[in-house]
Amino acid sequence: MYPAYGLYLYGEGLYAQETQVLKLTGAPVLFLPGNAGSYKQARSLGSVALRKAENVDGGLHLNMFTVDFNEELVALYGGSLFRQTHFLHESIKAILRLYKHLKTPPQSVVLVGHSMGGVVARALFTLPRFNARLVSLILTQASPHQAPVLALDPYLLDFYSTVRHRWVNQANKLTNVTVLSVGGGYRDYQVRSGLTSLPCPSEDSNKFSLVVTAVPRTWVSTDHLSIVWCKELVLATVRTFFDLIDLETRQFTENQERKVAVLNHHFIRNPARFVKESPETSSSVQDIQETGSEVNTLRLTYSTPKEGPVKNFVFALSSRRKAYSHFYCRSNNLETSSWVFGCTRKNGSSCVNTEDLSKGTELLPPYKVLVLSLHDLSAFSHLVVSASNINGKQFTVECEWQRHQSDSQTLTLSVPSVFSFGFTSSEVTVNSSGLLHHIRLQHFHQAYQAFRINVISQCKALKDRLPSVYRMRVPWFREDSLTTVSVPAVTEISGMLHTSRPDNSSGVLLELHTAPNCQYKVSVRSSLPKVLGQVLRFCGPTLPVYTAVTLLLACRGQLSSILKRSRTVDMSQAAAAGLQPHKINLPVYVLHVLLCCSWFQEVWSSLWLPPMDTIPPSSPDGMFREGMAPAEEWPHLLSPFLYVLGAAVAFWGSSLLRLLIRLLSLLLAPLHRSSVSGDGGTMGPRVQIFISLCLTVVGGVSCGALAIAASSLLHLYRVLRLQMTERYLSHMLNLAPQKHKLTENGTVREESSSKSKPGLLSEWALQEVRDNLELHLCLSALFTLPVMLSAPSLLHWIGNLRYASQLDPDPCWPHTVPLVIANLLLVNCTTLKLSNSKLLPLASCLPLPLAVTMVTFSSLHLYRITHFLSAALIPLALCCLL
Repeated sequence: MYPAYGLYLYGEGLYAQETQVLKLTGAPVLFLPGNAGSYKQARSLGSVALRKAENVDGGLHLNMFTVDFNEELVALYGGSLFRQTHFLHESIKAILRLYKHLKTPPQSVVLVGHSMGGVVARALFTLPRFNARLVSLILTQASPHQAPVLALDPYLLDFYSTVRHRWVNQANKLTNVTVLSVGGGYRDYQVRSGLTSLPCPSEDSNKFSLVVTAVPRTWVSTDHLSIVWCKELVLATVRTFFDLIDLETRQFTENQERKVAVLNHHFIRNPARFVKESPETSSSVQDIQETGSEVNTLRLTYSTPKEGPVKNFVFALSSRRKAYSHFYCRSNNLETSSWVFGCTRKNGSSCVNTEDLSKGTELLPPYKVLVLSLHDLSAFSHLVVSASNINGKQFTVECEWQRHQSDSQTLTLSVPSVFSFGFTSSEVTVNSSGLLHHIRLQHFHQAYQAFRINVISQCKALKDRLPSVYRMRVPWFREDSLTTVSVPAVTEISGMLHTSRPDNSSGVLLELHTAPNCQYKVSVRSSLPKVLGQVLRFCGPTLPVYTAVTLLLACRGQLSSILKRSRTVDMSQAAAAGLQPHKINLPVYVLHVLLCCSWFQEVWSSLWLPPMDTIPPSSPDGMFREGMAPAEEWPHLLSPFLYVLGAAVAFWGSSLLRLLIRLLSLLLAPLHRSSVSGDGGTMGPRVQIFISLCLTVVGGVSCGALAIAASSLLHLYRVLRLQMTERYLSHMLNLAPQKHKLTENGTVREESSSKSKPGLLSEWALQEVRDNLELHLCLSALFTLPVMLSAPSLLHWIGNLRYASQLDPDPCWPHTVPLVIANLLLVNCTTLKLSNSKLLPLASCLPLPLAVTMVTFSSLHLYRITHFLSAALIPLALCCLL
C-alpha cells in the first residue's frame, strides 16, 4: 500500500546486533522527518539516547524508530500528507506489535516530528479509526502548526483545515495528549517561530509552545535543519524521555501530571536540580544552621575559598517585611541543588520547621537565580543560604533585599516610533546599585516593530564580577531571549517579536541581572533594516502575488500599445510601468473597509464570494480568521511596499529572462539555419491540435505540471527563434551600408538604387520581429509563473515515478487544459494579428480587474494565481483566432 515509505529502527554497535531479531525491551520513540527530510536525521536523538542509556542504572533505554517519507516536498505539495498520516498510523501499530512478548508492553509511542513531520503527527487524531491512546506525547521541532508557509495547492490548506478543526473545535477530546512545540528563532528563515505556536485553547495546560531561545541550557537560535541536531536541544529532549520512564513498567509513564512536570522542568523553567531529586531533609539543615552567620546588611557577596569550611548565612525576615517585598539570590558553580531554606528561630535557638525553598530556582547561563516573595514566607522567621564548598570548587553567592516592584526597581521606557528610522532614541539610566532591575518597554507589542537596544555598563572599581544577563520577556508567548555579557561592556540586543500581542496584556519586559555598584544606560533606537526584515519574514509569502500582478499589468501595457499604435514597448519599460499601486492597493483597501460593514458582508455572502485574503496576521490566535483587529491594520499599510518589492522581482526577473534568451540563442544558433522570416518556431493548425491533444492526455495520465512545463518550453522555443532572427537581421542591416558604398561610383546607378529596396524591407522586417520579440518575452515571463508554482507537483511526481506513473491527487489538472491551449495558440501570435483582432479591446481591459481580484483572493491561496493568469491568457489566445 505504501511502496515509497519505510520504517526503520536506529542502532549502532552491540545494540544494533542485539536488536536484529527485533526482540525489543526499551521505550519506543518514533521520529518523523519533515519537508524533504531524511529518516537518517534520527541519528541525532538515537546516538545520544544510546550513550545516555549506558550511564543509567536498571537497563533503561529507548528504541528509536524513524519513518522514511521518501523525502517528499510536503510543505509545497499537500497531496501526500494524508497518505503519510495513514502510513504513520500503520507504523505505530507495527511498532507496538514488536513488544507483545513483554509482560508489560508499551501502550503508546512518543512521537518527535521535525517541520511538517510535527503537523503529520497531530493529523493522526483526524483519522476515524485511530485510537488516541496510541500516542500520548508529541514533541515537534520547527513545525508550522498555524498555517503552511506557502499555500501552493488546495490540498495543503484542506489538510491544515482538517487538523485545526480537530484540535480546536474538539479540544476537549484531546486533553490526555501532551504536545510540546519548539520554534527555531530568528535563524530559521524557512518557518518563522510564530507559525510554530499550537492552535489550541489557552486553558489547555497540556499544550506548550515556545522558542528554542527560551529553553533552559539551550538559549540559542537554530536554523530550520540544525534544530534536529542542536546538541543542547537534543540533550534536553533525551533527558526528558528518560525522566518520563516509569521504573516499574520500564515504559513511558501515563501520568499526565508527571509528563507536564517533566516538560516544565526541561523546557520551561529548570530549577537546577534533577526531576526525581528529593529536597534535603530538615534534620540535616538544622545541624548546619547552628553555625550560621547572621547577615544584617542589605546585600551579601561571598566568594568561597578553594577549601573552605561549611558556611551558612542567616537573614532575619521580621525586620525586612515592611520595607522590602522580595529576596533575590544568585550563585555560580554551586552544585548543591538545595541552597536556600526557610526556618523558624526562637530566642536565638537553632532552626525548627525548616523547609527547602530552592524549588523556585531558575537556571540562567552564568548562574542560578532565586527570587522569593516575602508575602509567601509568613510561616518563617529567617532565611538560610547554604554556601558550603563541599566539592572544592570556587563559587560566588550574591543576595540582596529588594523593594516593591512598583518602586525604583521597575522603570518605564517608551520605544520610539518605527517611522523615526533610527534618528531618535529613547534612553533610561539605571543608577540603583541593585542586582535585578526591570524596564517596561511601552508601546512595543507589534511584530513589524524592530529596535536596536544598547546597554552600556560602567563600574566604579575594576574587580572580578559575575557576568550580567539581559533577558527580554514577552508575556504572551514563550520567546524569551537572553544575552550574557561581562562588565563593563557595550552590548547591542535585537528587539524583535515573533508574534504580536493578541490582547491587552502587559508589554515587553527587559530584565537586567546586573553587577553591584555599576551604572547601566539603556537606549532604544528603531532599526530600519530589522523592520524590513520583519516585514519580509511575515509578509514575504505574498510577494508572488505582486510579482504576478506586475507582469499582468506589463502585459496590459503591451496590449494597449498594440491597440493604439500597432507597436510594442521594451519589456523592461513595460515591467516598470506595471507598478501601479494606486490602481491595485486602493481598491483592495476600499474592499477591506467595506467588509467591516455588516450590510456589505451580507451582500458579499449572498454572492457566494470566498473570504477576502489578507496578509497573514502575526498573533498566535489570529491565523485563518476572516476579519482583523485594529492592531492588525499594519499589513494594509505595508501593501504598497510589498508591491514595490514584487515589481522589483518582476523587473529583474524579466531582465534575467532576456539575458538567458540571448545566451541560449547564441548556443542554439549553429543548429538552425539563418532566416529573415519571423515565422520560426510557429506551428500549423493541425500540429497545434495534435500537440494540444497529446499534452492533455499526458497531463491526465501522468502529471498536469509536466504538460504545463512542456507547453511553456514550446513557447520558449518560439522566443529563441525570434531572438535568432532579430540578431541575424540586425547583422544584415549593419552590412547593408557597406554594399551601397561600393556601388555608389558604379556606371549603372539603377542597380545601386534597386539594392536599396531590400534594405528598406529589412528595416521594416526587423522592427516587426522586435515587436513580436517584446510581446513574446512578456508572455514568456507570464508563463513562467504557472511553471514555478506547479514545480513542487512535478518534482513530487518525478521522485515517485518508480512507484506510480500518475500523480494522485494532481492540483494542476483543473488548469492544465486551458494553459496548454493558451500556450500553443500564443506561439503563433504576432502584433499584426493582435492589432487586427476584434477581441483585443476586451483582452486589454481584463488584466486590471483580474490583478485587483488576484490581490484580493490570493494572498493566502497562492495556487489561485494560476487561475487568474489563465483567465487573462485565454481571451488573449482567442485574439489569434478572431
